[in-house]
Amino acid sequence: MFCYLVKVYNLKEEIVPVIEGLKSKGKSIGFVPTMGALHKGHLSLIEQSLKENDATIMSIFVNPTQFNNQQDLEKYPRTLDRDIELLKTLSDDIIVYAPTVDDIYNNNVESAHFEFDGLEFEMEGKFRPGHFDGVGTIVKRLFEIIQPSKAYFGKKDFQQYRIIQKLVENYNLPVTIVGCEIYREKDGLAMSSRNERLKPEYRKASPFIYNILKTAKEKFGTKSANKVTEWVQNQFAQHDLLELEYFIIADEESLKTIQRKSKSKSYRAFIAVYADDIRLIDNIALN
Repeated sequence: MFCYLVKVYNLKEEIVPVIEGLKSKGKSIGFVPTMGALHKGHLSLIEQSLKENDATIMSIFVNPTQFNNQQDLEKYPRTLDRDIELLKTLSDDIIVYAPTVDDIYNNNVESAHFEFDGLEFEMEGKFRPGHFDGVGTIVKRLFEIIQPSKAYFGKKDFQQYRIIQKLVENYNLPVTIVGCEIYREKDGLAMSSRNERLKPEYRKASPFIYNILKTAKEKFGTKSANKVTEWVQNQFAQHDLLELEYFIIADEESLKTIQRKSKSKSYRAFIAVYADDIRLIDNIALN
């Protein structure tokens, strides 16, 4: 397998001159922000960026301010060397920014406060207090450093994708947000860096989540949102291993839980499930 050269920078003062050099030549920059532990879903974002831009920058940074669970932060996989080796199989047009916490936060590891027109209070916002302030803080800082033309986000974290769109709109940031479809394992499980922490019996059980979503989509064609939600809750109540945290059918635009179906609106089903102590999220477009 051919091994490309991937340039890695750990400090703002190292990468900013590189970015300024690209900008001075009129080069477009695609940006893929990640927390590392890369998988094929991440690679699909990078491949799309490589097709659409002159240069692609990927950040690898486990952001402490978006974790409301300290144990989850400590257990989050950090595999920088392996990630770099994986990127070397793709292209020599990839630049990696893998900053330290101090480089991002300057000894002040705190979130700024953001308002996202109410998007931050739905779903994940209810179960992970402060999470989207942390997301907004790191993404805004990375955008200021990288100055991308386009930035790529997977729709597995659909609420995050919508919130980043709102961040760009509210702060008038000169970047186009590109949403990329969910990348799945062959058995349907949405790819996530957390999947590698699943114990074998939970990994075997986890495709149940996507199967439920697919059936919920079918049922949504003829049944009310409440009936579909009740059915999903009953399915998980009978499951021995997987514990449902929430299942919500919401308007794609406002992310508010559906009250009554409207033909003029697009809906999406969102789910969060615990597989032992690993939290898995997924979603599916319904119409």
